[in-house]
Amino acid sequence: MAVPKRKSSKRKCRARKGSHASTIRVGQACPECSAPKQPHRVCPKCGQYRGVQVLTVESD
Repeated sequence: MAVPKRKSSKRKCRARKGSHASTIRVGQACPECSAPKQPHRVCPKCGQYRGVQVLTVESD
């Protein structure tokens, strides 16, 4: 089995792992306001989850 001859530097490790960053994906539209939101989470625009108001959202 191959074994590294030298310790990998922080710069090398972090450069290699830079592509592992996750991205936020928009999954579905909110049934109340049709704004994009992630599944199983409160809508950031209207503050509703499964038809129940759980957050008070101030409009601009």
